[in-house]
Amino acid sequence: MRDDLIAKLDGLHEADEFEEIVNTIMEIPAEDRDYELTSHLGRAMNNLERYEEAVEQFLTIAEEGQDDPLWHYRTGLAYYYLERYEDARREFELADKLDPGDEDTLEFLEWIASKTAEESAPESREELKAESESQAEASLVKSSFSPQNTDMNDFWEDSEHANEYISKPVTDEQISSVEEQLVFKLPASYINMMKIHNGGIPHATRYPVGQPTSHGKDYIVISGIFGIGRDKPKSLCGKRGSRYMVENYNYPEIGVVICDCPSVGDAVMLDYRPAGNDGEPEVIYVDRESNNKIIKLADNFEAFIQGLMKAENTEG
Repeated sequence: MRDDLIAKLDGLHEADEFEEIVNTIMEIPAEDRDYELTSHLGRAMNNLERYEEAVEQFLTIAEEGQDDPLWHYRTGLAYYYLERYEDARREFELADKLDPGDEDTLEFLEWIASKTAEESAPESREELKAESESQAEASLVKSSFSPQNTDMNDFWEDSEHANEYISKPVTDEQISSVEEQLVFKLPASYINMMKIHNGGIPHATRYPVGQPTSHGKDYIVISGIFGIGRDKPKSLCGKRGSRYMVENYNYPEIGVVICDCPSVGDAVMLDYRPAGNDGEPEVIYVDRESNNKIIKLADNFEAFIQGLMKAENTEG
């Protein structure tokens, strides 16, 4: 029976049916999945560019994978495309130590060396000027986004994990470019907030909804807030940004995803239906497990930020 399952998964992999691999393995309870099945699942998620989920799967079998060059290679690949280059370098170096001379592994190590060299190179005059102007502008707009009961100085958790959300300081030209790509005008309160700190993970990640979600809670949890840009995977126009989530999870075409959630496929969106593409959007939650049920959270972005709560304030 198990041999038949592995043969089926191998066949699906050869046919590039990666979504079917994920669906097949996810039907098996997590506690019943062994090292080989979890490896198949992580590899399929890598092929679907669901790199964060892939890492989560690989880490569940990390102890068993320490002597497996494929485990290190696949984990390194996921880290690479999440732009976590030092984590990727560590895994590819271990893969090379266990299986010396593998061409793909060496190629990734070369790419990482190139990427990290670029990041450490001095910024151009134009970039320094743009950053300086953005910081100056941020000091001016800071007072225009200071919601009641929200201390913006203590709002963000600047951990290493938050780096995939935090984009470079944004200019007005970049904002216009992102809005044009999204086909929606971003709320002024969101823009002002991003000019101060362009995306990230807040300390307060829970929002009460007043009704049970598919997860049995009367609140939702966000993983982070997307910044304005394209440079980070979890920015509005990044590889795992708004468009990616709308297309991959079949969200209704009603606006812009601004937050992802720990529950894969759930999201917080700006909903432009009431006011049109250039109006002030409401903020909604999309509950994927309830067939993308929409739950209204707030009348606007500023009210949503004001309503975020820390975990200790939502425990019953």
